[in-house]
Amino acid sequence: MKTWTDIWKTDRIFKAAFDEQRIAIKYIYKTADEVLHVPPDTPSEYRVSMDSVPESFYTLRKNIFSTLFQSMYHLLDCEPQHRLFYGKLIHLFRIWVTSADNLLDHEDKVVIPIQMPGSSRVMRQVVSIMTADRIFQQLLAEGVETGALAAKQAQALSERSLQILLPSAAQEASEEEGIIERPDPETVLSVIHRYKTGLLFNVAFFAPEIVEPHLDRHRSAELKKALLRFGIGCQVLDDIRDLARDHIERRHNYLLSSLWKNQPEFFQTLGTRDLTVTDRLYLEVLPIALPAAQLGFGMMRDGLRKLGDMGLGIHKKTAEYLADSMFSVLDLQDLQYA
Repeated sequence: MKTWTDIWKTDRIFKAAFDEQRIAIKYIYKTADEVLHVPPDTPSEYRVSMDSVPESFYTLRKNIFSTLFQSMYHLLDCEPQHRLFYGKLIHLFRIWVTSADNLLDHEDKVVIPIQMPGSSRVMRQVVSIMTADRIFQQLLAEGVETGALAAKQAQALSERSLQILLPSAAQEASEEEGIIERPDPETVLSVIHRYKTGLLFNVAFFAPEIVEPHLDRHRSAELKKALLRFGIGCQVLDDIRDLARDHIERRHNYLLSSLWKNQPEFFQTLGTRDLTVTDRLYLEVLPIALPAAQLGFGMMRDGLRKLGDMGLGIHKKTAEYLADSMFSVLDLQDLQYA
């Protein structure tokens, strides 16, 4: 079976994109190390500093989506120095979004390794977001100083980097206290998940749309559509895996809405059960879960095929293999060959 690693080894664009992402990530962590310093007279028990970065942070498995986004700059014929700048922005977005999710979901996925007193789960996320923002401002200042960016472009990048995330933030805010009613599954798919996840698969385009003087807007729009479809397909698989969690936490979920609409009797019983967030609840509703899995698979496959048609080096059969491999990436191996 073709895997993402196989594509990285054989496709020129994907390999170059991965190499650029590694350089960009190393820059972000090097700069974070320079930024994360307390005043010299701070007592040891109140010191904050950068921790060592695990080698796993630079692996392809850890950076599949970032590398996929980075490859868009090759398909758009962006200049090499611009591609590296955009790659740094991709990783900053990743820090912002993951740290915010950690705060909302009470998780502790490390995006910037930080040494702080105590367990400090919440404060590490806050410091990660603040650090990423300082690095971003430094990047913009360097761009203006070297002439790579005009002052107006830097200002537009600063403003747009927030604005592009606000609809997704608003969607998350709507779920923060738990939803009261389940919407129709098609509404979840076409509206809610578009803002929940789909937009995050398009943030890679915001900088080229500001910086590139001769950007092919039509080509950019087609690439965005393909990534949007791939991203929503990934979210459908996430919904299957997180069926129990999303029911307990009263969050939007395509499969839960499908159960609400198509198997209301089973859906009603969920409220009486002692579920845990790690339960593989979808295994109890395979007649509904399997079509959802096929839908997610089809969306991922079609998005990758479109990217292949536009030059990424993914053939139709390869797109099918890669979409299938996402079941393993997203921890749904038990549905991979169902």
